[in-house]
Amino acid sequence: QLKPVESGGGLAQPGGSLRLSCTASGFTLDYYTLTWFRQAPGKEREGVACLGLLGKEYYNRLKARFTIAIDNTNSTVYLQMRNLKPEDTAVYYCAVRLGSVCYGEQNEYSFWGQGTQVTVSS
Repeated sequence: QLKPVESGGGLAQPGGSLRLSCTASGFTLDYYTLTWFRQAPGKEREGVACLGLLGKEYYNRLKARFTIAIDNTNSTVYLQMRNLKPEDTAVYYCAVRLGSVCYGEQNEYSFWGQGTQVTVSS
């Protein structure tokens, strides 16, 4: 059973950058799709970016500032976040589903990490 583990969260200033990492033993794009979600206080969880065998998708107009990528040497998936804004403050989750199609809906994902806090504040 896959168990994603996120890391890399923390405090960033507005305009700054952070890179989140997600590792999951057994994860491979040959069989799985991985999506980053986030949940801000008092808000619903929302999709951020997805990486699957068929390609990448970005949600909620984040493509201009966020980049999802995989290091194939260790199957770690990264979320590079640039030009961070206070509204990016949230817990960021890594989620995995079996299959090659990206979905931005959390109900499609079976395996979830515990999340990593990202706070953007001056």
